[in-house]
Amino acid sequence: MSEAREILDQIDVSNIEHMAELIADVRARDGRIFFLGVGGSAANCSQAVNDFRKLAGIESYAPTDNVCELTARTNDEGWETVFESWLRTSHLRGEDLVFVLSVGGGDLEHNVSPNLVRALEYAEGVDA
Repeated sequence: MSEAREILDQIDVSNIEHMAELIADVRARDGRIFFLGVGGSAANCSQAVNDFRKLAGIESYAPTDNVCELTARTNDEGWETVFESWLRTSHLRGEDLVFVLSVGGGDLEHNVSPNLVRALEYAEGVDA
């Protein structure tokens, strides 16, 4: 329990408040949330889509929920750009939010989740 308290004490509450404000802004401007993650994080993204749609009333999607499209894009375009191209087809715009769930983060140099890095680069380019 003491270890759990130590971990909780390290959480910057202002970061959580900032995330809540970003999500509230997305809902206020009729934006959408795109949840990106791989492995176990993909499953968490599916659950987040459910909760944000059902409980918060925010249009939300996870590209990993559509296995047919995901695998077709991976086969035809490659794993590295699969999320970026999915966001392009979804017409990602400045009103939207890209929410990444990742244990390893991303690093192009070390080939760690390059698909997430490319998606975030694209999102920044359209001011999402």
